[in-house]
Amino acid sequence: MRRLFLLAFLFFTISVKAQTLTPRQQFPGLFEAVQLGRIFPDNKTFVDAVPKQDPAMIMKAYQDEKDKPGFDIKTFVLAHFDMPVSHSSFQTDIEAGIRKHIDTLWHVLQRRPDEAKPFSSSLALPNPYIVPGGRFREIYYWDSYFTMLGLQESHQVKVIHNMVENFAYLIDKYGFIPNGNRAYYLTRSQPPFFAMMVNLLAKNEGEKVLIHFRPQLIKEYEYWMQGWEGLAANQASHRVVRMTGGELLNRYWDESDQPREESFVQDVTAGKETQQPLPQFYHNVRAAAASGWDFSTRWFDASGKLPAIQTTNLIPVDLNCLLYNLELTIARSLNQIYNGKLAKLYRERAARRKAAILKYCWNQKTGWFDDYNWQLNQLSTIPTLAAEFPLEFKIATDEQARLVAEGLKNNFLKAGGLVTTLNFSGQQWDAPNGWAPLQYMAIDGLENYHYNALAKEIATRWLRLNIRVFKQTGKLLEKYNVVDTKLTAGGGEYPLQDGFGWTNGVLLHLINRYHIDTEHESKDLPENQN
Repeated sequence: MRRLFLLAFLFFTISVKAQTLTPRQQFPGLFEAVQLGRIFPDNKTFVDAVPKQDPAMIMKAYQDEKDKPGFDIKTFVLAHFDMPVSHSSFQTDIEAGIRKHIDTLWHVLQRRPDEAKPFSSSLALPNPYIVPGGRFREIYYWDSYFTMLGLQESHQVKVIHNMVENFAYLIDKYGFIPNGNRAYYLTRSQPPFFAMMVNLLAKNEGEKVLIHFRPQLIKEYEYWMQGWEGLAANQASHRVVRMTGGELLNRYWDESDQPREESFVQDVTAGKETQQPLPQFYHNVRAAAASGWDFSTRWFDASGKLPAIQTTNLIPVDLNCLLYNLELTIARSLNQIYNGKLAKLYRERAARRKAAILKYCWNQKTGWFDDYNWQLNQLSTIPTLAAEFPLEFKIATDEQARLVAEGLKNNFLKAGGLVTTLNFSGQQWDAPNGWAPLQYMAIDGLENYHYNALAKEIATRWLRLNIRVFKQTGKLLEKYNVVDTKLTAGGGEYPLQDGFGWTNGVLLHLINRYHIDTEHESKDLPENQN
């Protein structure tokens, strides 16, 4: 019996350790041959495949066979790995309507609690969760908040609770919430929406939720502020930057300086064109992936090209607004346990961050909130929808909100909603594309300052586009072309995905918020209207 216990414990230990090893670490040489050989059209396919045997056995077989005549690497991989699957074969009944479609998709996109699969890149989670769809087979951090907005409208509070518990589990296990529950995402996080998720859940379950998740809220905050002590002005450590005036603000950062495994070919190819040292270039590329905006001219220098990416030099206005909200949420959670002294500390930190956002990110000349280049001590010259975040969190003054509202209406509002930036670069987080999360944050932020008519106009244009495309194709998509609504969205490192978690969530929320008649609202979409 003792021997069986020891064997079981050893197997468990090996399995847990294997879960934190990436495919490139487990299959050196074979990994590069598969990815650079473009065995699969999408680099994400191989990193999501599940080995059928211990990696050591697979590697031995590879070394024994790879130089033999007639060796075919794709045949070898298919023999030794189970390939990942997606839900893309799902077919909807368009006549049943968009609400029925979304209700069905909650089941299609839900995954059961995971058991640790030996040597898989998947990180096991203890509770059911919703994935975005298509090639995105795992939970994604910031996507999930917008998915939860729809789950709330569908009265699926239990699913929301399970997902928040999963994120708390990830914080406890790894010290932060990874980009997604994959081993190859363990070097970075994503926009910190955990506090917003907890606050959303508190609306359904009461303020006790803040007490329950307080330890994880504080742990996430400590992750983002890692290394702040001892920083001199104009110095950075991991995700935190000491500004010229002594203030602490944050940036996006990924701990690895290697090509992303899930986009290996793209990164290696782009690395051949950069003038930066490769470790610096890969840090910048990965930091952009941590932002969720991968990729956008927002992160590039004046050349507007990927090889000149400079993400780690920028103080993103939206990231710091989210961390301001995290600080305030922690303070609220501490008030719940009558720890007024510590709550005051976090409120003071939030106040200092708010002042720093207004000092460094407000562009008085253009009337817009921009990212700040802390290396050059100047504002970015790329206007983006990140400017809406100070309105969402009520950081902007009334006059600043008025100017941002004017800018949204005059420059960013297109036929199908808000365009992400004004640059037509071919990158997916630029024009002509619009994305559900950014529509929502703008609409909600505008209503905070009583620009209700503009908020409703944005929502109506976005909803009409979503609904019309659904009636034509039976699909809800990851992103949309909001400039020429007769065309599909483009750009990015992969084909347009359908599913789609955050689109479903925001769509259902806005339909209910504005009492939209989904049977008729798609008929009069103003094509190509600015």
